[in-house]
Amino acid sequence: MAIILGVAIALGCMLGGFVHMGCKLETLLQPSEYIVLLGSAFGSFIVANPLAVMKDTGKALLQALKNDVPKEKQYIALLGVLYSLMREMRSKPSAEVERHVDDPKNSVIFQAHPAILKNTILLNFICDYCRLILMGNARSFEVEALMDEEIETLVRDWQKPYHALQTVADSLPALGIVAAVLGIINALSHINGSPEVLGESIGSALVGTFAGVFCSYGVFGPIAMQVKTVRYKRSRVFVVVKQTLLAYMNGAMPQVALEYGRKTISDLYRPSIAVVEQEAVVNKAPATA
Repeated sequence: MAIILGVAIALGCMLGGFVHMGCKLETLLQPSEYIVLLGSAFGSFIVANPLAVMKDTGKALLQALKNDVPKEKQYIALLGVLYSLMREMRSKPSAEVERHVDDPKNSVIFQAHPAILKNTILLNFICDYCRLILMGNARSFEVEALMDEEIETLVRDWQKPYHALQTVADSLPALGIVAAVLGIINALSHINGSPEVLGESIGSALVGTFAGVFCSYGVFGPIAMQVKTVRYKRSRVFVVVKQTLLAYMNGAMPQVALEYGRKTISDLYRPSIAVVEQEAVVNKAPATA
């Protein structure tokens, strides 16, 4: 909820300073200016983005509001899955291990970690590359290039909501000028009126410029950046999988390969070696028949 708190602080300080200058808040209540500004911004958002991106933007906003990023618990679960799979690949025939990657929903390895099982994209990523390893003729540098390409594609798709919101943020100051110009046109239509009426009309028109700049740099821009940050953090689980499996392909023992993956986790959420040893290796590595 940091977004709500930040916007509330920005809005509160802006309105507080406005009142402290001796102005009245009613001056900013100009519905027509906000309709022109926000309506134009929403219309341009619809024009610029396909339906899939618009839906994903709503999803990304919810993730940003909740700061829905992988935490230490999720990383431990991921390392536990990878350790169990690598242990199976090292000690059992390929045909037995293939059952886990071909039908993960009925695999005791994945069933032990429901969060991984629910993340379809991550689940498929793990199974696809474990399947390549089991084929036996894949070379690690070729698999690494393929992983990099897939991760880059995923990140590019996941960042589309950020670009959509940032485009709206960039357009708001100009749209605020449009709203202000329309207000000035209205004010000039009353040029023969009293100075009070003319001044009120011009003041109302300038609200559009103010709202456009504030909404751009105080609301939409920061929200877009938060969406970008959250989506980037959510993509890091794929890097963990990549580094772990590549280390295993290059001859590292499963427990050592986990350390390659653990090191790619942000220090804020990175579990210690002792925690990984206890939770991912000892407690969360189910034995399979």
